[in-house]
Amino acid sequence: MVGVRTSAWLIAAALAAGTIFVAATAGAGQSGSWDAVLRPAPGPARSIGSYANGCIIGAQALAAEGPGWQVIRTSRRRYYGHPAMIGYIERLGRAVAAAGLGTMLVGDIGQPQGGPMPNGHASHQIGLDADLWFRLDLPLLPQPARETLEERYMVDLETLEMRPEAWTPSQVKLLRLAASDQTVERIFVNPAIKQALCAASGPDRNWLGRLRPWWGHAAHFHVRLRCPADSPLCLAQTPAPPGDGCDEVPGWLADMRRAMAAPPPAKPAKPVVKPPLPTACLALLAGGSDLSAR
Repeated sequence: MVGVRTSAWLIAAALAAGTIFVAATAGAGQSGSWDAVLRPAPGPARSIGSYANGCIIGAQALAAEGPGWQVIRTSRRRYYGHPAMIGYIERLGRAVAAAGLGTMLVGDIGQPQGGPMPNGHASHQIGLDADLWFRLDLPLLPQPARETLEERYMVDLETLEMRPEAWTPSQVKLLRLAASDQTVERIFVNPAIKQALCAASGPDRNWLGRLRPWWGHAAHFHVRLRCPADSPLCLAQTPAPPGDGCDEVPGWLADMRRAMAAPPPAKPAKPVVKPPLPTACLALLAGGSDLSAR
């Protein structure tokens, strides 16, 4: 269970990580319509804008289940993505099944036309982000049972130590498979998870460089694909530095421990002011999209 002190440092960490978490609640006026869109915009697939400020045309829906995966919380309608992301999850699921790792749980990808979400994320806007849970122990579940699943933390949030009853060689294999696909830009994991991987990996460490430490991400990992060639208006993220990235972990863990020890902020930080969405996204939303769920 997450204690009071842990809750305080999680809030502080979220404030410090405003590019992913705090911004999710800012600009609510922009997000109110996008989550009401029921269907993808027709046309060839195009990711427009940045991962945290954009939209998508021609998104595809991931099937509710397939070899090696099942989608959870389908009532949120966040299982849409660029065909590159849908293909990536399908390939990874087949690899997970072939390796005998269990069934991968697919969380949020994006909304039918992307755009800002009303809660949970600031990114996941252009169909190139996906949250995949670490737990692999569940059989194929009926749809109602997928709505109420609880995450299983790989990291003790009080000590930042790995939980051996949850973190097993299967999770290591899952991450290695996920990071080895050449379409991956980066994968966000908890710094303690990155530390465990750095300590356990052998001489083949090329895949580690795509795993980037970030706040949270103790029960799921966040896959981000690079901009596809078919999307000239997609804004690429600055590439990760060369190397395996293991030298960054001590600094991240020190920052997290400082946040855990600090008292909670006296008052909320000022809301993050987001830039306006790309013109093409504003035109998309105003151009007759299905908003009948309002």
